[in-house]
This record gives sequence, C-alpha cells and structure tokens, in this order.
Amino acid sequence: MKKIILSLMIMLGTGLSAHAQCGIANTAFKSGESLEYDLYFNWQFIWVKVGSAQMDTKMTKFEGKDAWKSYLITRGNSKLDKYFTMRDTLLSYCNPDLSPMYFRKGAREGSRYYVDEIWYTYPNGNCQLKKHRIDADGEQHWKTSTYRNCIYDMMSIFLRARNFDGSKLKKGQVIPTPISDARNLSNSWLEFRGRETFKMNGSKEKFHCLVMSFYEREDGKSHELIRFYITDDQNHIPVRLDMFLSFGSAKAYLNNYKGVRSAMTSKIK
Repeated sequence: MKKIILSLMIMLGTGLSAHAQCGIANTAFKSGESLEYDLYFNWQFIWVKVGSAQMDTKMTKFEGKDAWKSYLITRGNSKLDKYFTMRDTLLSYCNPDLSPMYFRKGAREGSRYYVDEIWYTYPNGNCQLKKHRIDADGEQHWKTSTYRNCIYDMMSIFLRARNFDGSKLKKGQVIPTPISDARNLSNSWLEFRGRETFKMNGSKEKFHCLVMSFYEREDGKSHELIRFYITDDQNHIPVRLDMFLSFGSAKAYLNNYKGVRSAMTSKIK
C-alpha cells in the first residue's frame, strides 16, 4: 500500500524557517473527513476486488500541541491472501500548517512484517528526522538525518498535496517529491498529465479530474509507479489510482466519502 500513499505529492516551499517553509495553508479538508476505497488486482486480464482501504483525518493533540491526525488502514481479502498478504496501518501527526510531526507504519506485506517510525524537528532552520525501524526478525535500527530542504512521508505528503492550486499546474510540469521512510530518502517526482473526466467504477458518478503520475528513479532507471486522478475542486480527493507493481497491476477506486470540507463541484450531474 506504500504505492497508494506515495501517489500523494509535494512542492518545496519557502519561508523564514524550516517549520514555516514545510507547511502549507489547508483549504482542502476539515476534521472528521473519511475516505473509503476498493482495491482491485489484475489476474489474467480480469480485474478482481482484493481488499479495501480507509483514511480518516481529524484535529486532535500530539505531545500537547494541536495536530492533524490521519489514520490509514488497508486490508487484503482472502483472494489476495493466496498470493500476497497485505495488512498495513499508517499513522501521521502534522502541525496545523501541515508540516509533519510524526509518522508510523506497521506493515505485513507477503511474509514480512516491519514497523517504521519518524519524528520530525526543525532545528536551526533545518528539517531533522529521527528514524526507527523494527525488522521482521525484531532487530531495531535507529538513525538521525538532517536536511536543508523539507522532507515528508507517505501520509504527510497526502495532506500537503491536496492543497496545491490546480489552476496553476501546467501539463508536463514536474514537481520534486522528497519522501522518506525509516531507511531511505527516495529520488522521486510528479508529472502533471492534464485534465480528464472519470466515471466511478461502482456508483458511475462522473468527475472532472486532475491527472498526475508519480515516478521514482532506482538503479539508474526511472519508473512510473502510480497514475492518479483527483477531483478538480477545492477538496482534491483522489478518486482513482492506477498502480504499476513489481508483481502486476492494481487499481484503487473511491467508493464512499463523508465529512468533506467543500462542495464536490467537480462532480458532473
């Protein structure tokens, strides 16, 4: 499920401090929003539903400070378990300006189970990440990395990306996306592909969407990992994600949403 969340992007900001430059004004969501997705996998040219995902966001407290809490759970069903077990739980806390504070991922993917944690601080105008990883064998790894630019994780990037101004994006535009887990900083970016109309898989609702692709460079080669469609309105909700995985193709479709902040003006009546 890393691929779903990596679809959600970043643009480097400017400001007087790292905390300020890593933040962005929130105009896309409010406390109490909930998004639900159906997950599909392609077996021998047939798309089969193999699981679900749900993401909830609310305003709460983290270490005594106001914070946005986002919680994502992905679950594969018995059809997927025959080939690949997927049980992921991701948790993120961000400052009110959406600069990241803490990230945790507990994942059972195939035969592996691991835990990633990241704590963010902003000393001397830098972005510092304290990283902790627990491997499948229980071995623990600690590492602290300091960067001059803003760094994000799979969850905080989702919240930040939803607040980009779609009217300012130009087709072919490339946006750097520095995203870290507890081990590595990815060499990744987004490319804006333009606008399309998309019909939902189940409800048949139609939306005007912004379309973007997420790329990662590894071993000297660039790979498109995800192509995603977000509503072309103030909410910027992802309604479809096409994922190009090492073991096949997968898709995620929004099947329910509630507690959204603004009217879904991208919906075609």
